[in-house]
Formats: sequence, structure tokens, C-alpha cells
Amino acid sequence: MQGYTSRVFTEGNMGKRHGIILLIIYCLLPFMQVHGQRVTLSGTVRDATNGESLMGAYVILTDTAKPQDKQGCVTNQAGFYSVSVPRGTYKLTINYLSFKTIEEHITLDKSVKRDFELESDIIAGDEVIIQGERADHNIASADVGRMEMKIEAIKAMPALMGEADVIKSIQMLPGVMSGGEGNSGYYVRGGGTDQNLVLLDEATVYNTSHLFGFFSIFNADAVKNVDLVKSGMPAYYGGRAASILNVYQKEGNMKKYEVDGGIGLIFSHLTVQGPFKKNKASFLISGRRTYADLLIQPFLKPTSPLKGMAFYFYDLNAKFNVVINDKHRLYFGAYYGTDTYGFKSSSGMTKAQFKWSNATASARWNYIISPKLFLNTSATFSYYDFSTEMGMDVFKFKLGSGIRDYALKSELTWMPTPKHNIRFGVHNVFHQCLPGQIAAQAGIDNNFPFPTQKPYFANELSIYAHDEFDISRRWKLNMGVRYTNFMHLGAFTRYVLDDFGAVSDSILYRPGEIVSQYNRVEPRLSVRFLIDSMTSLKASATLNHQFMHQISMATISLPTDVWMPSTDLMKPQMVMQFSLGVFRNFYHNMFETYVDLYYKKMYNLAEYRDGLDFSVLMINPDQLYTFGQGWSAGAEFFVKKARGRFTGFIGYTLGFTRRQFDELNNGNPYWAKYDRRHDVSISLTYDILPHKLSVSALWVYQTGNTMTIPIGYYFYMGSYITEFSERNGYRMPPYHRLDIAVNWTIKKTSKFETGLNFSIYNVYNRKNPFFIYLETNTNIDANSMNFAIENKAFQMSLFPIIPSITWTFKF
Repeated sequence: MQGYTSRVFTEGNMGKRHGIILLIIYCLLPFMQVHGQRVTLSGTVRDATNGESLMGAYVILTDTAKPQDKQGCVTNQAGFYSVSVPRGTYKLTINYLSFKTIEEHITLDKSVKRDFELESDIIAGDEVIIQGERADHNIASADVGRMEMKIEAIKAMPALMGEADVIKSIQMLPGVMSGGEGNSGYYVRGGGTDQNLVLLDEATVYNTSHLFGFFSIFNADAVKNVDLVKSGMPAYYGGRAASILNVYQKEGNMKKYEVDGGIGLIFSHLTVQGPFKKNKASFLISGRRTYADLLIQPFLKPTSPLKGMAFYFYDLNAKFNVVINDKHRLYFGAYYGTDTYGFKSSSGMTKAQFKWSNATASARWNYIISPKLFLNTSATFSYYDFSTEMGMDVFKFKLGSGIRDYALKSELTWMPTPKHNIRFGVHNVFHQCLPGQIAAQAGIDNNFPFPTQKPYFANELSIYAHDEFDISRRWKLNMGVRYTNFMHLGAFTRYVLDDFGAVSDSILYRPGEIVSQYNRVEPRLSVRFLIDSMTSLKASATLNHQFMHQISMATISLPTDVWMPSTDLMKPQMVMQFSLGVFRNFYHNMFETYVDLYYKKMYNLAEYRDGLDFSVLMINPDQLYTFGQGWSAGAEFFVKKARGRFTGFIGYTLGFTRRQFDELNNGNPYWAKYDRRHDVSISLTYDILPHKLSVSALWVYQTGNTMTIPIGYYFYMGSYITEFSERNGYRMPPYHRLDIAVNWTIKKTSKFETGLNFSIYNVYNRKNPFFIYLETNTNIDANSMNFAIENKAFQMSLFPIIPSITWTFKF
């Protein structure tokens, strides 16, 4: 044996390889023996009432011989779990807030597959729970900037016209700033609205607003859960630099048919769901529509700008869920929504109409390959289109833009041991951007020859790996890496400009030809240190790249904003973020608190250049932009009471956001337009009569938006010159308001439920600024040739105090 060993290790490279292999086998043999003694308990956890999968349920196995030895996991989006333990007898515990806990003893001498259904807990039903997870999840997990909101908590909040709003609800969370009144855009930790990735059943949503931002596109009746990631972004998310908002639709009731809806003052909603075949296939269809235009038309004067014009929105949600067998499951989801608003002059000669549409479609296949392997494959389609039509007498003008996405994603989840949860996958998105389509005509046959902006094509391919690693009881690590290849593809024409900005030449690219290409690697790291059972310290460091850009000229997010891919001139945005937080619970996890500090450095940000002449249309849109960098830093404070008849949260953010562009503000740094020094949210709910009557209140305070204003006027060489302040050097007055709501369940039986929602928006009638405009009066003394210029600022406000009532029903 000694001679054989000597011969193996002395016979060149081949012998060395064999020796290394033998050495590895000897080193791994103890692990292989232990691993061979392990068995796996796996399956799914679902809601016993409707068959919906429960994400975030805890499955824990406690060794009866050694109670200190516990192994467990959290169910994924499909409700799947997998726990590997040595053979033996265990106490099985499955818990999920607002559901009854399952506890039983189980002997595992071989791998077992078991599915569980949890029943609703009547006692927990008295409470408004914000997070659908175990009580100390905020302490135990390594998620630094992740927050989940249950749809029940969203519906309990006061809302404009009584309509529960997902976007408005997340704007109440620390680190998330609203874009202002009547604006569904939001800004996360100093990032722009385009830096937020919004997903609906894994399909990208490019515009989240109805009615110019007064409402969001998400119908609360069709939403299952909402997940927001502000920092510590896992590697399986990408494409955006600031945050991820992941919204999943309900799957459809597998047990019984159900109809619920509501009738309000300006719109109504209706949802129908049920089984095609019990426990095998289900459907959900939900819709909303406003009808204020129909109600007020008879009362409008003939000269009213709204007489005879359309102004409404509607949307439709659909979901189909098919269980093929215990290993395979299919989901099909779709959304479509349209807004149409128009007005005309009193003479009727001038008309305008704004219209935009959102659509998404998704198909998902879940495959339980083995007790430790789970595959999720999805194909999605996203569509957004905006158009403006204006007419004056015989002259007509039309402007349009849009974007299309075609995506395919496949992700494998591997749970080799209870200490590791590994996800790796591939994600490919083909983008088609329509940055601007212009058409004009005078009369029937007289068309103006405006140059047409051809579509931009791009492909974004990503590969990623992510591991949630429990190093020890105190240390937990989430680490991952994401690689992305982004290509701007032809057909494309690049215009070459001379020193005066005129087109001097052009470069033509054939269809499919690579115009520009970027390869980027993004490391992601989050770590948690458990100080004690009620306190943890968390930190994260992430690098994100964003290849799609939205450039806006307005101070608020509007449907007119145009999406563009990265090009040879417009580099991908790059954001580095660091976060450090202390998380602490009190009184048996009844109170949850945290303090989270963050710092961001942003590169390759884009803005329109000053002094642009938009009459020059024969250039590429990215030649209108200038590029710079930004910084953001702040601290978030959060206190939440999650249980009891009195629940709610208080959030406060102290933030600083700066920008610096060489071609803007003389190259000097300036405050970003969405810089907010202080942001406060207080949301409280009290159950007066459990299951019957509850009252809620919401108060918000925000530092005013920044803006640039004229500060002086003078004549120079016969020209009237306006002198402006430094960029964003002035702040609007602060924004604050109080909303209250009363939810009254009039009758509730096993087959029928009806109730009323009373709400008052802006209780103390605060006139919050929507925008400020200036009027200039010039007085000239003809005798002395002296003149005086007087400026007056006027504030435009949107919503006064607004009471509303909504009747809800369910059967």
C-alpha cells in the first residue's frame, strides 16, 4: 500500500490530480456520512380558507431529546419549505401571524413530504398586523431595508375617497418620500422615481399612476402581499438602483366562490374568484372604474371645459392558478389599465386629450424537483403607452411615447442544509423603447414633416447567485453576486454634431448590430449579528447598476416622462449603498423598533441641459442630456405596535440629498428636487368593537420641495433678462395633513359580509402647495422712462377637506 501511494504521488501531473481527488474524498467523508444520516421534511403551507400559498410561514423542528437543537426555514413565495435534520423524533411547529399554530410530534426515519393548511386565528383577527411573519422576524433575519405590508393593514389606513392605495401606503414608511400631493411617484433614500423597480407578478410596471398620480394602479382587492426592499438588495433583484416594490396578486380561491366589492362616490370595484375545479384550478377577476364624468355631465354648463369630454380610468386584473400535480403548478396573471382625460376651451375650438395605458402579462411554472430543489420559471410582458392629442381649429398635434418589455426568467432554489438557502438563476429582458413620436397636420391633407424617432432596442441578460447562510446562532449572512450584459442594438442612426450643435454626419447601424455594450458585476452583502433574543445589529453593502433611464423635465412624475436605454453617450447608472441598523423588540415582540443609517453615492445620473432648444428635433434624445453624480445620507427611526386592539407605527426620516453636474448650476453642488430634510408619518388604528368597528388616523409631515425661482430682472443691450436663484435654492412651504377613517362591519356571517367605510381626507383643510407660479407686473413711466417690476408668487393647492363614504360587500 505504501508503494502504491508513493507511485501515485510521483507519477507527474496525472498522479497529482488523483492524489488531490483522494484527499478531497477523505476530507469530505465525515460530512458525507453525517449528511447521509439526514432526512428531509418538505412540502407546502397554504391557507385552509382559500388554498392560497403562505409566504413567510416558519417551519421549525425541535429535537425532543435535545430541545436546544432547533432547525427551521421560511416558506417561499409558493409556500414551499424544506428542512433537513438527522433521523429522530421532533416537535414540529408551523406558525404564521393571524393563523393558528400547528404543533405535533413527528418521527423522521426517512425523507417525508407533507403539505399543511393553516386555519385563521380568530383572536389574532382582532389585530391589524403589518408583517405576515413570526413576531421576531425583524430581529432574526439579515434583511436590513426590507419591509412587508399586509393588504389588511393597507386597507385599514385612511385614504383619498376611501380607496386603499398601495403606493400611498408605502410612502408612509421611513426612507420613502412621496413626490407631493396628487403624485404616485416616490423616492427612496435620495434616489429618483426611475430608480424604483415595480413588479406585478414578476412583470415590470413602468407607470404606477391613475388620474395623474392621485391613485395607483394596484387594486387592493386583487393584491395578496407587498414587499419593499430599500437596502441590502439581494442578488436575485436587479435593473434598478434604489428599491424594489414586489406586488403579487391573489391566486384565486381554491375552495369556494367569492364575490366582494365596493361602491364609492366617484368609482366602484368588483372582484370575483373561485375554483374551476376544487383544489385543482382557480380564477380571480377584478375591476375598477371611475364614473365622475358620467355623474357630473348633466350638471355642466355648455361652456364648461369638461362638457362632452371624457375623464375616467379603469383597470382589470386576472389570475389563473392550476395545480397539475404535487410537483407542478402553473400561474397566469394579467393586468390592463387605461386613463383618458380631456378638456376644451369655452368656444370649443381648442381641445386636448391625454391618454395612457399599462398592461402586464405573466406565466409562471413552479416545479418541486426534489425535497431540496425548487424551480420557478416565468415569462412576462410589460407594456406602457402615452399619447397627447391637441387641436385648435384645423390644426392638430399628437405626441406619443412608450416602452415594451419581453422577459424570461428561471431560478433554482437549493436548500442543501438548514444553514443554507441558495438561489441562482438567469434573467433576460428585451426592451423596445419609443422615446417620442410626433405628428401634426393642418386640415385634411396638409401634414407637417416632423422627423420620427425610431424605436430603441436593447437586451439585458443577467446571471446571479445568492446564499442565505446561518453561520451560527448569532451570525447570519446574505451574500450574492449578479452579472449583467447589456446591449444597445440596431437598427439605429447616431447623429454626429459639430461644435455648434448642428448635424454634420450620421452613423447607421443595421438591425441586430451592437451599438454599445456594457458588462457589469454587482456584489451584494448583508450581515446580522444577534446581540440577544430581542436585539440585533445589521449592516449591508451593495453595488447596483441601472441600464434603463427615465428623464423628466417636470418637478413631479408624470406619464409624459420618457424611458431610454443606456447608449454610447448615456452610461449605466451606478449606485453604492451602505447601511447600518440596530433592531430591538420590546414586551414579548409587541413593539418593534429600529434605527437605520444609510449612505449612497450615485454616478452617471442624467438631466436635461439648461437652455435647450427643443425645436431642433433632428438629433438623438440622449444628446439633450448632461450627466453628473449625487450623494444621499440619512437616518431612519421606526416604532411599531403590532398586536392588540390598538396598533400602528411612527416613522421619521432625516435625509440629505445632493447633486452635482458640470453643466448645471455653474458646476456647484445643489439640493436635489426631492431632497427632504424631515419626513414624519404616524398611522394609528383602534378596534372599538373587534370584528365590528374600528377607527384609524394618519398624519404626515414633510419638508417642502425645492424649486428654482427668479430673483431679479434687468435690461441688457435692449434685452429683458431674468436672473434666477441657484438651482433648487428655494423651498416650498412644508406639507402636512391629517386623515381619519371609520370602518364599520354592519353584518358578517359565514356567507355574507357588508360594511361601510367613512373617511375624511385633510381633516383640518390644510392648503398644501401643489406648485407655485409667479406673475410679473411691469409699470413704465412714459415721462421719466423709469420702470418698476413687481413679482407676486401664487400657490396652487389641490385637495381641501374631502369626506367620502364607501359601501363594501362580500359573499
